[in-house]
Amino acid sequence: MTETKFETNGNQLTVTRIFNASIDLVWRTWTEADLLDQWWAPKPWESKTKRMTFEENGQRLYAMCGPKGEEHWGLTTYEIINKPSVFTGEDAFCDTNGNVNEEMPVAKFENKFHSTSTQTTVTVVTQYASEEHLKQVIQMGMKEGLSMAYENLDNLLINLKGQK
Repeated sequence: MTETKFETNGNQLTVTRIFNASIDLVWRTWTEADLLDQWWAPKPWESKTKRMTFEENGQRLYAMCGPKGEEHWGLTTYEIINKPSVFTGEDAFCDTNGNVNEEMPVAKFENKFHSTSTQTTVTVVTQYASEEHLKQVIQMGMKEGLSMAYENLDNLLINLKGQK
């Protein structure tokens, strides 16, 4: 398992992580709802997708569900998809119907996938409207939560490779 690297620059956050799996398998875990739900939330939380259409202008409406019944909803809108190297979009807080919460930060992201013979590097560059919005999501625990989710992804990839 490798370390998740975080770099901030003004209103931009860059997160890099190397996964010990092929680019095709790593891509699937980011773009298929049933696989995404298995790793996206830091334990003991769970990710539950209500609906997902992974295509340009498609969306994923999902909830981060806590152990005490908490639900925090998110809406991802996909903009550009170039399989298996990059996809871009926007991630926003919303309600159960996908109505965006205008009082919360919105993230514009670019997810880049680069492979070697045995590993895939994922680099996520996220931009917020302001440095304050980035600080707000970091204070909400985004770095810790994402690090834990990436550990979940490491374990999922091990299991998926073992199922071949």
